[in-house]
Amino acid sequence: MGPMPQNGTVAVTGSAGFIGGWIVRTLLDKGYRVRACVRDANDGVKTGFLRAMPGYASGRLTLHSADLDKAGCFDTIFKGCQGVAHVSHVSTYNDQDYVQKVYDHIINSINLSESVSRVVVTSSIAAVIGETDIQELVRRPVCDEDRYPDETNPQRSAKGGQGYSIGKILLERAFADAAEASGRWDAITCCPGDNVGPILATHQKEVGPWQHNVETMLLGQYTENVIGAYRPWWTVDVRDTAEAHVRMLESEKVKNGERFIAWSTDSREVDDVCASIDRLLPELGFAGGTKVDPFPAPIQARKAEFQAAWGGCELRNERIRKTLGMEFRPLDTSLRDCVESLLVHGVNVKTQ
Repeated sequence: MGPMPQNGTVAVTGSAGFIGGWIVRTLLDKGYRVRACVRDANDGVKTGFLRAMPGYASGRLTLHSADLDKAGCFDTIFKGCQGVAHVSHVSTYNDQDYVQKVYDHIINSINLSESVSRVVVTSSIAAVIGETDIQELVRRPVCDEDRYPDETNPQRSAKGGQGYSIGKILLERAFADAAEASGRWDAITCCPGDNVGPILATHQKEVGPWQHNVETMLLGQYTENVIGAYRPWWTVDVRDTAEAHVRMLESEKVKNGERFIAWSTDSREVDDVCASIDRLLPELGFAGGTKVDPFPAPIQARKAEFQAAWGGCELRNERIRKTLGMEFRPLDTSLRDCVESLLVHGVNVKTQ
């Protein structure tokens, strides 16, 4: 067990995604060798941006097809790696037996490698704040790494909309328990907030909620936050999320099973996010957007209750700052760079 050796080899699952792509780029910038795991390495639409990275031309970055639903897909890829960043999502979080099977076969590949010493798993703030009862946030408003949702609530279930939160907590515990049992590797958890920042490829504008929400704002319409009814955006720059993953791979201070929340502690209502675009980039002549509330009438009737509960929460990031020395970009920087990257990738702006 221990941190990554300098210039070591790291496998990154979900490398074609928003977070995964930035982890690959950050690792390459720091001198590591990277095995980028994607569903189909021959899919030029989703892997072209990886092939364009300088490390690919030199061979320091290699691409590998790995279907997460197929046991053993990482057996060969993980051999010879010292680190793994497990970023990719399962196909569904509504079937927890299936979710466990996927985690089990990834863990088996790590054990078979006999070389991996550090694994960083990407969880989510949903594993911190994903409550079935909004009033639980009123009772326990401090949102730090030691907080978990109320798992004793009888209504907490995948069918009740908590599959993602349940699946991420299962991820954290499965990997930490397996690492402890192995005695040869450790597992550290990163719980990112709402990732905002520049996309690296066109397809990424639609594979994550936050950059897609910014895209729809530019097009003239956006929705209330559906990931936590009426919750403000609690953001982190995707580049800071990537940096946090790499520091977790490198750190001698982290311990098996430890979790870190990666967020700036910025909190901003969705209306203010949209209004900020014109303030940050007046040159665009952005006309603003129309907000749509997608919630059914019973939820809309509780809007004030939800807003009060979220508004009373205390967001903390002391652990990641102290242990990893992280500093976080402000939302204004993340939003500006996100918008400009969307423009580069063909999004048209509704102008005045």
